[in-house]
Amino acid sequence: MPASVRPRRSALYVPGSNARAMAKAATIPADVIILDLEDSVSPVEKDRARDAVAAAVGYLAGGRREIVVRINDLDSPWAPRDIAAIAAVRPDAILLPKIQRADDIRRTRAALAAARAVPTQAVWVMIETPSAVLNAAAIAAIAAMPTPTVDAFVLGTNDLAAHLRVPSRPGRPALLPHIAQTVLAARAHGLAVLDGTFNDIDDRNSLRGECMQGRDLGLDGKTLIHPTQVAVANETFAPGTEELFWARRVIEAFAGPENAKAEVIRLQGRMVERLHERAARRTIELAAAIEAMDEEFREKPKPRRPGS
Repeated sequence: MPASVRPRRSALYVPGSNARAMAKAATIPADVIILDLEDSVSPVEKDRARDAVAAAVGYLAGGRREIVVRINDLDSPWAPRDIAAIAAVRPDAILLPKIQRADDIRRTRAALAAARAVPTQAVWVMIETPSAVLNAAAIAAIAAMPTPTVDAFVLGTNDLAAHLRVPSRPGRPALLPHIAQTVLAARAHGLAVLDGTFNDIDDRNSLRGECMQGRDLGLDGKTLIHPTQVAVANETFAPGTEELFWARRVIEAFAGPENAKAEVIRLQGRMVERLHERAARRTIELAAAIEAMDEEFREKPKPRRPGS
């Protein structure tokens, strides 16, 4: 399916050092699984986790949902081995943490080329520092350059808040300008953009509120830290019944012979333009893609990890 309508409602981080969690990931209906080699893995476990994640990509990959691997940051001693090992198993994307400037993307491309990664290997970029936010437009512009494609920004709101020395408050008032700037940069260059994590695992109502806020800000989905959060994100970032009904009405109205050449029409007392028709078609396509993904997940036999 086209990247523009690929569902990324939920992106679940899974520690690369936790074999049980990686095996369970096959049964969790997240749109994206992010196998993590960075924050959730201690230094003494990095090498073992890298091998385990490379194997997990093999038994989790396939189908409509995306398997992404977050490697260690480019300046860490583990990054070269991460890139070599993970590029060899071809996940849907490699997620780069601690990106600061556009030159970091060039460094990544050079490392991927040295590792003989396939030209189609996609890259996602974490925006989690003040420098990254300030340079977001320049970083996003690299997406226009080929090989590999930069597909998405992923906000690291915990790191960003720590760097900014701002408190964690309901509604995230101190972070909203920086989130909005990141979305603006991503959309200017055709990138998807995912929200940061919500830390209170048991507070479903506040999670839902933060997902709704993220959707209102234009984000495509939310990164998550626990499987119980997946259902909330999937529901919130999917088109609702009323939204789908209106999208169909807009498409049907413009399809009428009397509106074949119209750029603006009146529909149920509202002014509707061709740009609204394009948005309506994307909404319908997204809903269809979500249904196809959910159906595949329900029907597809769950893979077993090696040795199970």
